[in-house]
Amino acid sequence: MGIIEMKVPVIGESITEVTLSTWLKGNGEYINLDEPICEFESDKATLEFPAEASGKLIHVAAEGDDLEIGALVAKIDTDAEAPKEAEPKPGKDAEKKEETAAKTPKPEAAASYAAGHPAPSAGKILAEKGINPKDVSGTGKDGRITKADALTAEKQEVQPATPKPIAADENARVPTVSSFSRDTRREKMTRMRRTIAANLVASKNQSAMLTTFNEVDLTNIIALRKQYQEHFVAKYGIKLGFMSLFSKACAQVLMEKPQVNAILDGNELIYHDYVDISIAISTPTGLVVPPVHNVESLGFHEIETKIKELAEKARNSNLSLDEMRGGTFTITNGGVFGSLLSTPILNRPQSAVLGMHSIKSRPIAVDGKVEIRPMMNLALSYDHQVIDGSTSVTFLVKVIELLEDPTRLLMNI
Repeated sequence: MGIIEMKVPVIGESITEVTLSTWLKGNGEYINLDEPICEFESDKATLEFPAEASGKLIHVAAEGDDLEIGALVAKIDTDAEAPKEAEPKPGKDAEKKEETAAKTPKPEAAASYAAGHPAPSAGKILAEKGINPKDVSGTGKDGRITKADALTAEKQEVQPATPKPIAADENARVPTVSSFSRDTRREKMTRMRRTIAANLVASKNQSAMLTTFNEVDLTNIIALRKQYQEHFVAKYGIKLGFMSLFSKACAQVLMEKPQVNAILDGNELIYHDYVDISIAISTPTGLVVPPVHNVESLGFHEIETKIKELAEKARNSNLSLDEMRGGTFTITNGGVFGSLLSTPILNRPQSAVLGMHSIKSRPIAVDGKVEIRPMMNLALSYDHQVIDGSTSVTFLVKVIELLEDPTRLLMNI
């Protein structure tokens, strides 16, 4: 067959360029049909690129290269013969060789191209845990560190060495370590980071964004979770969290306020008879916002299960392109990182985003008395081209009413 050219395939309608993030096979290595040879990082996901034939791999592109759809990635020499394993000759000589081989330590996997090298998903998990890949033993092919290896890896605690007593010598010089530095380093932004940056700038430039603020008393929500949490877990196998309650409250009000759930398309507004809520998830490579579809029709346990599934996939870089598409409204929870108040930016082409923040116990007036209540600041950023100020304020107030009186939320009134 000769030489086969491996080119960047068509990945999705909106994807015109990818980055070659990692070579999985070395230059000149023999590969088999459908064996992954490299990984591409697109705007939304990381994808493996399988070999189209068996033969010797010839690298054309390098790691970190930006490649357009159809660009040449590698070549495969199909005329190359697969390496054959040498068989020992029968007799005493073979027995001696086997005995010598048994005594001789086998070369470490580091001799292989993939040895000690983590897959992108494994590398992200190790980076999140703060673990050096050199401290992890790979169980994959040729010693490659797999995602399973990264998930089970534990950070090694370094025990501080016991300092030796210093002799009382007046002439002895005590070494000093200076922390003063002027070093800099330059790193290329990942494709996802570049895409996030471009989308944020476009969001600021293409929308008339305003933010309205309010606060919610979570006393009744917390009491509800405390009272029914064990029953909820026993029946559904998952905890009742704040995200499902907030998502359900927003979905109920979005159905009443279709403007907040609308999208601007040129001179037209697209209204939705359903609610797909995008949940902001922080990953080692950046923020992703996969949507939970038809929240208005889902139960609390279904919302929690879907959010957990999307979060696990996002942090392991396993989200598919279909799972990233869509969304009519976004919820982001900066409170998990300690944020007290912020102005969330719109997730285009959506017209509104709700920002949740830290829960703080503080004194408020309740029926003429001062009480300590668990309070959360809420921020609703919206596109004033689509949503009027009065509509945005009314929306946020109605969401707060449902959260402060969860019985109404459960009864959908």
